[in-house]
Amino acid sequence: MRRIAERLTGHARDLRNEGTRPERILWRLLSRYRPRFTRQLVVGPYIVDLACRTAKVAVELDGDQHALAQGYDARRTAFLEAEGWVVARYWNCDVVENAAGVADAILRVVDSRIETHPQPLPSREGRTRQPRSRTFPSLKGRG
Repeated sequence: MRRIAERLTGHARDLRNEGTRPERILWRLLSRYRPRFTRQLVVGPYIVDLACRTAKVAVELDGDQHALAQGYDARRTAFLEAEGWVVARYWNCDVVENAAGVADAILRVVDSRIETHPQPLPSREGRTRQPRSRTFPSLKGRG
Protein backbone atom coordinates (compact mmCIF):
# COMPACT_ATOMS: atom_id res chain seq x y z
CA MET A 1 0.00 0.00 0.00
CA ARG A 2 1.35 3.42 -0.97
CA ARG A 3 1.43 6.29 1.51
CA ILE A 4 0.63 8.82 -1.22
CA ALA A 5 -1.75 8.19 -4.09
CA GLU A 6 0.13 7.47 -7.30
CA ARG A 7 -1.91 10.01 -9.26
CA LEU A 8 -0.88 12.75 -6.80
CA THR A 9 2.83 11.91 -7.03
CA GLY A 10 2.60 11.84 -10.81
CA HIS A 11 0.79 15.17 -10.87
CA ALA A 12 3.34 16.69 -8.44
CA ARG A 13 6.17 15.46 -10.67
CA ASP A 14 4.52 17.06 -13.71
CA LEU A 15 4.10 20.34 -11.82
CA ARG A 16 7.79 20.29 -10.80
CA ASN A 17 8.84 19.76 -14.39
CA GLU A 18 6.50 22.45 -15.74
CA GLY A 19 6.87 25.08 -13.00
CA THR A 20 5.51 28.55 -13.60
CA ARG A 21 7.84 31.51 -13.95
CA PRO A 22 7.11 32.84 -10.42
CA GLU A 23 7.76 29.36 -8.96
CA ARG A 24 11.10 29.10 -10.75
CA ILE A 25 12.13 32.62 -9.66
CA LEU A 26 11.30 31.95 -6.03
CA TRP A 27 12.84 28.49 -6.10
CA ARG A 28 16.13 29.96 -7.35
CA LEU A 29 16.19 32.26 -4.32
CA LEU A 30 15.04 29.79 -1.65
CA SER A 31 16.71 26.54 -2.70
CA ARG A 32 20.10 27.49 -1.25
CA TYR A 33 18.81 28.14 2.28
CA ARG A 34 18.59 25.78 5.20
CA PRO A 35 16.37 24.33 6.44
CA ARG A 36 15.67 22.97 3.00
CA PHE A 37 12.74 23.83 0.80
CA THR A 38 11.02 21.47 -1.59
CA ARG A 39 8.79 22.04 -4.61
CA GLN A 40 5.34 20.57 -5.22
CA LEU A 41 5.04 18.64 -1.96
CA VAL A 42 2.03 16.37 -1.51
CA VAL A 43 0.32 17.01 1.84
CA GLY A 44 -2.82 14.94 2.24
CA PRO A 45 -5.02 15.45 -0.83
CA TYR A 46 -3.25 18.70 -1.80
CA ILE A 47 -0.03 19.70 -3.56
CA VAL A 48 1.82 22.66 -2.05
CA ASP A 49 3.82 24.90 -4.43
CA LEU A 50 6.85 25.32 -2.14
CA ALA A 51 7.35 23.98 1.36
CA CYS A 52 9.79 23.86 4.22
CA ARG A 53 9.12 20.54 5.95
CA THR A 54 11.25 21.30 9.01
CA ALA A 55 9.31 24.47 9.85
CA LYS A 56 6.03 23.18 8.34
CA VAL A 57 5.63 26.29 6.19
CA ALA A 58 3.63 25.92 2.98
CA VAL A 59 4.09 28.62 0.34
CA GLU A 60 1.26 29.07 -2.14
CA LEU A 61 1.74 31.20 -5.24
CA ASP A 62 -1.60 32.36 -6.55
CA GLY A 63 -2.42 33.50 -10.05
CA ASP A 64 -5.60 35.07 -11.39
CA GLN A 65 -7.51 31.77 -11.21
CA HIS A 66 -7.30 31.85 -7.41
CA ALA A 67 -9.39 35.02 -7.22
CA LEU A 68 -12.34 32.86 -8.27
CA ALA A 69 -11.43 29.79 -6.20
CA GLN A 70 -11.55 31.32 -2.73
CA GLY A 71 -13.71 28.52 -1.30
CA TYR A 72 -11.26 25.85 -2.45
CA ASP A 73 -8.30 27.85 -1.13
CA ALA A 74 -10.04 28.30 2.24
CA ARG A 75 -10.65 24.53 2.56
CA ARG A 76 -7.06 23.83 1.54
CA THR A 77 -5.68 26.33 4.07
CA ALA A 78 -7.93 24.94 6.83
CA PHE A 79 -6.70 21.40 6.11
CA LEU A 80 -3.03 22.41 6.13
CA GLU A 81 -3.40 24.43 9.33
CA ALA A 82 -5.15 21.49 11.01
CA GLU A 83 -2.09 19.40 10.09
CA GLY A 84 0.19 21.96 11.79
CA TRP A 85 1.33 23.88 8.71
CA VAL A 86 1.49 27.65 8.33
CA VAL A 87 0.32 28.79 4.90
CA ALA A 88 1.97 31.83 3.31
CA ARG A 89 0.18 33.06 0.17
CA TYR A 90 1.63 35.43 -2.40
CA TRP A 91 0.36 36.61 -5.76
CA ASN A 92 2.42 35.65 -8.80
CA CYS A 93 2.74 39.31 -9.81
CA ASP A 94 4.27 40.14 -6.39
CA VAL A 95 6.91 37.44 -6.90
CA VAL A 96 7.77 38.68 -10.37
CA GLU A 97 7.95 42.34 -9.28
CA ASN A 98 9.68 41.84 -5.90
CA ALA A 99 11.07 38.32 -5.65
CA ALA A 100 13.71 39.23 -3.07
CA GLY A 101 11.10 40.82 -0.81
CA VAL A 102 8.81 37.78 -1.02
CA ALA A 103 11.73 35.41 -0.37
CA ASP A 104 12.74 37.49 2.65
CA ALA A 105 9.18 37.38 4.03
CA ILE A 106 9.09 33.59 3.59
CA LEU A 107 12.44 33.17 5.34
CA ARG A 108 11.18 35.27 8.27
CA VAL A 109 8.13 33.00 8.60
CA VAL A 110 10.38 29.93 8.52
CA ASP A 111 12.73 31.50 11.07
CA SER A 112 9.84 32.22 13.43
CA ARG A 113 8.80 28.54 13.29
CA ILE A 114 12.23 27.05 14.00
CA GLU A 115 12.82 26.49 17.68
CA THR A 116 16.32 27.11 18.90
CA HIS A 117 17.70 26.34 22.31
CA PRO A 118 17.03 29.30 24.63
CA GLN A 119 20.51 29.13 26.11
CA PRO A 120 23.32 28.25 23.74
CA LEU A 121 26.10 26.01 24.97
CA PRO A 122 28.83 27.85 26.86
CA SER A 123 31.87 28.75 24.85
CA ARG A 124 35.37 27.59 25.69
CA GLU A 125 36.39 31.11 26.57
CA GLY A 126 38.31 31.32 29.84
CA ARG A 127 39.30 27.65 29.94
CA THR A 128 42.98 26.85 30.30
CA ARG A 129 44.43 24.54 27.75
CA GLN A 130 45.94 21.30 28.94
CA PRO A 131 49.38 20.43 27.58
CA ARG A 132 49.24 17.90 24.76
CA SER A 133 52.51 16.13 25.40
CA ARG A 134 53.56 14.51 28.59
CA THR A 135 56.97 14.91 30.13
CA PHE A 136 58.62 11.54 30.39
CA PRO A 137 61.27 10.76 32.99
CA SER A 138 64.78 10.81 31.71
CA LEU A 139 65.93 7.62 30.12
CA LYS A 140 69.59 8.27 31.07
CA GLY A 141 71.28 5.51 32.92
CA ARG A 142 69.22 2.82 31.24
CA GLY A 143 71.00 0.82 29.06
